[in-house]
Amino acid sequence: MQRIFSIVITGLLVSFAAAIYAAEDYITNAGEIVKSADWENMETVTVNLDEYSYGTESFVFKVGQAYKLQLKNEGDKKHYFTAPEFYKAIATRKVQSNKDGEIKAPYFTALELMVNGQLDLYFVPVTRGEYPVYCTIDDHRAEGMEGRLIIR
Repeated sequence: MQRIFSIVITGLLVSFAAAIYAAEDYITNAGEIVKSADWENMETVTVNLDEYSYGTESFVFKVGQAYKLQLKNEGDKKHYFTAPEFYKAIATRKVQSNKDGEIKAPYFTALELMVNGQLDLYFVPVTRGEYPVYCTIDDHRAEGMEGRLIIR
């Protein structure tokens, strides 16, 4: 019994440590960055998703600039905007659906857009680099639904 208890406690501690480590990969002062951003002068970047494309191969963002990334699914299938490394490199303010409300969370790994759906991601780029974005549904990525998100 004591051995089982020890194994359970060890498992919980490892899980807790992994969660803390994963959270450290994200911008830890995102709230401060978002609060001090110039939202009056934010730039809007529109991504038109269709069958197997994000409309362009790459999108470029500037460190410190406030953005609204407008994701519009104009395809006949639902799609994902999966970019876990990019989401770790930005300070997220919120994701907003123009019909259904908004979600405020410190970070995401993917955004799912239904047919004719639209989501707006409000964020400030923090960490320079090039990050892949792709759709994880079935064969969409293999069919060409991927691109690069670049922070300069």
